[in-house]
Amino acid sequence: MIELNKDKTKSYAVSILLTLAVGGMSGFLTSMGMESFDTITKPPLTPPSFLFPIVWTVLFILMGVGAARIFMTEPTAARNRALIVYVVQLAVNFLWSIIFFNLQAYGFAFFWLILLWVLILTMIYLFCKVDKPAALIQIPYAIWVTFAGYLNLMIWLLNR
Repeated sequence: MIELNKDKTKSYAVSILLTLAVGGMSGFLTSMGMESFDTITKPPLTPPSFLFPIVWTVLFILMGVGAARIFMTEPTAARNRALIVYVVQLAVNFLWSIIFFNLQAYGFAFFWLILLWVLILTMIYLFCKVDKPAALIQIPYAIWVTFAGYLNLMIWLLNR
């Protein structure tokens, strides 16, 4: 029984740390692009800049917890599909930051964000088939990316 708890703890720790590492690397690579973000015209409801890393950290932790829960279930085709979509959406998330902040390709970033949003909804659906709590804790992520879509679209339109 003790060994099982160690395996669970290790699964959660590895999943959360890997997910946070992706987010951290994205933040590091886009840090120079943040200077231009501070100078562009932003839409109403834009949160203060200090809030973004806090929200993303919480979301990445929830993603990691959800992925760990899925990983610890019995190996099935459904579990494997859910984990594949999880990894793909994480990669798309990583690249969105570079497209938006570094390349300042706001229009392309908006359409890339729609791809991310579809992948997140697909991930939630697939997670739900394997482990409902893992799916439910992804809902804040979907909501935040929906809000990010509003911000991205408006920034694109306001800064043409």
